[in-house]
Amino acid sequence: MKRIIFNLFSLNFFTLTTDFSLFFRKSSFIFSSRQILTCVLFAVMLFLGVLSRSLLTADEGMWLFEIPPVQQVQSKYNFELTEEWLEHIRLSSVRFGRSGSASFVSPHGLIMTNHHVGASQLQMHSTPENNMLKNGFYAETLADEIPCHGLECIVLHSIKDITADLDEITKDLETNTAAKARLEAISKIEQEEANKTNLHCEVITLFQGGKYHLYRYKKYTDIRLVWAPEQDIAAFGGDPDNYEYPRYCVDSSFFRAYENGNPASIKHYLKWSTNGVKENELVFVSGHPGTTNRAFTRSHLEFQRDVYFPERLDRLYRREVIYSAFAERSLENKRRIAHDLDAVKNYRKRAIGQLDGLQTPSLWELKLKDKDTIAEQCLNLYSFYTDYCYFETGEAFNSQTFRLARQLIRLAQEKEKKTTERLREYREGNIESIKRNILNDSPIYEDVEILKLTDSLTMLYEYGYKTSLPRKGTQVNAKAEYNEMFDKLSPKELAVKLIKGSKLRDVTVRRKLLEGGLDAIIASNDPMIKFAISIDPTARKLRKKYEEEFDTPITAAYTKLAKERFEKLGNTIYPDATFTLRISYGTVKGYEESGKYIKPVTNIAGMFERAESMKFQEPFNPPASWLKNKNILNLETGFNLVTTNDIIGGNSGSPLINTKGEVVGLVFDGNIYSLSNNFIYTETISRCVSVHVDVILESLKKIYNAERIVKELTEK
Repeated sequence: MKRIIFNLFSLNFFTLTTDFSLFFRKSSFIFSSRQILTCVLFAVMLFLGVLSRSLLTADEGMWLFEIPPVQQVQSKYNFELTEEWLEHIRLSSVRFGRSGSASFVSPHGLIMTNHHVGASQLQMHSTPENNMLKNGFYAETLADEIPCHGLECIVLHSIKDITADLDEITKDLETNTAAKARLEAISKIEQEEANKTNLHCEVITLFQGGKYHLYRYKKYTDIRLVWAPEQDIAAFGGDPDNYEYPRYCVDSSFFRAYENGNPASIKHYLKWSTNGVKENELVFVSGHPGTTNRAFTRSHLEFQRDVYFPERLDRLYRREVIYSAFAERSLENKRRIAHDLDAVKNYRKRAIGQLDGLQTPSLWELKLKDKDTIAEQCLNLYSFYTDYCYFETGEAFNSQTFRLARQLIRLAQEKEKKTTERLREYREGNIESIKRNILNDSPIYEDVEILKLTDSLTMLYEYGYKTSLPRKGTQVNAKAEYNEMFDKLSPKELAVKLIKGSKLRDVTVRRKLLEGGLDAIIASNDPMIKFAISIDPTARKLRKKYEEEFDTPITAAYTKLAKERFEKLGNTIYPDATFTLRISYGTVKGYEESGKYIKPVTNIAGMFERAESMKFQEPFNPPASWLKNKNILNLETGFNLVTTNDIIGGNSGSPLINTKGEVVGLVFDGNIYSLSNNFIYTETISRCVSVHVDVILESLKKIYNAERIVKELTEK
C-alpha cells in the first residue's frame, strides 16, 4: 500500500498499474480504512482523468518497435507514430559490433556512431608512429577508407512473435525439461528461418521469458573506417566530466558498410537536419540499450546491491590502478592501454552510480518483498556466483589470448554436437561471426596481455585458490581440478609462461587450428591452449550449475509474473532492455541542479570557456586543430544537448531523431542522475546527453576539411 501511495503522487503509471493489480490480488480484498481511502482516491483520480494523464507525465520506456508507444506519444505530443515512420526508423538503425548502436545517414552506406564506440578500431589501426586515437583520422577518398576486419553491423529486418508456438511445445513439462525443449525448439527455428530467408536469425527473450520474438537481421561484414576526430575533443573533459553536464564532446565517428567491394546501397537512412533542435521539441532515440533490471524483484535487486556491484567494482578499481600505472611508464604504453583504460574508467563510474541507486532507501519502497522461487534462487546463487564469474565468464583469466583459446576449443567441441545440443552462443547461426572474431588480425600486445593476465590471476589467488586459508564460499577445488602450474608458479610467472609461450597472437596459427578442428586443438602444444583445456571442465560444471540451479528456475518464475502482467495490462508495458532495438521518446529539456537551471544546449564558445577555466590542462585541452581554427568557427553553434529520453548503456551511438525522421543528435552519454535508469526511470533530472549535429557539421567543414562527407550528409 505504501508503494501504491508513492506512485499515485509520483504519477508513475508503469509501476503503479502493475502494483495496484498485484496489491488487490495479494490483499484478498480485506481492506483497512487507510486502504479504502486510497482506493477511493484512485477511483476519483480515474474519474477526473488524472490517472490517464499520468501515463503521459513521464517520458518513460525503451519500447519495442513491434509494440510501440503509439497511444502515449499521440496523447501527450499529438504526434502519430505511423507504421511507415516506424519501419523507416527501424531499417535506418544499426547495431554496431557487440556493444554499441549506430545509424545509416546516407544512401551510400555511411554509418554514424560514437567515437568511443568505434575507438577499438582506431586503436587496432594505430602504430607507434601514428596514434589514430590521439590524432584522429579522415579518409579523403573511398580508396582511403580502412577495412575493419572482424567488425559486424546488423539491421533488424523483420520480427515475428513465436511465444504461442514455444508455449505449446513446453506446456505441462517440468521446469528443467521445458527449458531444454524450448532451447531445442529455438535452435531449430533459428536454423530453419536462416536457411529460408538468408538472414541472421535470433530468437529474443523478452519480459524475462514472458514473450519470445524471432528477429531477422540483415548483416554487414565489410565495414570501413571513414572519419574520427582527435580523442581530446571526442572525450573533452575526460573522466571528470563523464556522466556530468554541461558537456562539450564531439563523440562522433563515421564508418561505411560495403557489399561486394562497393559502398552498400541503402534505401532507409536518416537525413541530416539543417535546422537543429529547439527547447521542448519532441525527439526520439532508436538504439540498442544493453540491460535494465526494472522488472527485478526485491531479492534479485538485493543480490545486485550486495554481490554483483561490489564485486564488479573491486575488479574495476584494481584494473584502473594497474592500467593507469602501466600507461604512465611511456607514451607507447599509454597508446596500447588507452582503450582498455577508458573502458574501465567508464564502467567504474557507471557502476558507482548504479550501486548508489541501489543503496538509496526510497528505491526499496518501490519493490514488493518476494518470498517465492526468485528469492530462493538468489539466495542459492550467493554460494557459487564468484566461482562462476571467475571461471566461466573468464574474469580470472583476463586476456585476449585466453579468450581466443577458449573460443577455438569450444567451437571445435560444440561443432561435434547437434546444433540443438550446443551451448547457446555456438548455435549454427553464430558460427560465422565467431570465426570472423577468431581470425581478426588486430594487434595483440604481449606486454599488455601479461599485465592483464597477471592482475586477474593475482585476484584469483587472493580469492583463496593458492592459500591455506578458508576460501570465500568457493565450490571449486582449484589444485585438484585443473592445473598443477598453480602450485609451482606465481601469478606473474604463470602469466609470462602462458603469454610468451603462446603463438595464438599470430592469426595464421589460429587459422590452422580452426581448420584442423578438435584433433588439431587436442594435439596442440600451445601452453594457452593446454591451460584453457585444463580448466574447461571446471568452467562448464559451473555453467551447468548456474543454468540449472539459477537461470532456468528464475526465468520460469519471471515468466509467470510477466504473464500475470499481460493479463492485466496488455501491451501498455515495455520489457527490460536486452541489447535489442528499442525506441524511446522525450523532449529537449534542461533541468535544475542545486538551485541552478541547467540549459539544455551548450555551444562552441562554452567549450573554449571551459578549457580556459581549467587552464587548458588535460583532459580540458582542445586539440591544436581546434585552437588554430577558433577564429573561423561559429562560436554559437550547438555542441551538446540533453533530452528526457529513457536510455541506458548500449544506447551509445544511437541517433537522436526529430518527428520528420531527421537526425538532430548523436547519443553518447547520460548525466549522473540517469545511472539509476537501470532500475527505475525518473524524468525530473535524469537526462540523455547527445552530440548536436551542428557541431559535427561545423567541424567537418572548418576543421577537418571533410567536404566529401559534408556533401554526402547534406545531399537531397
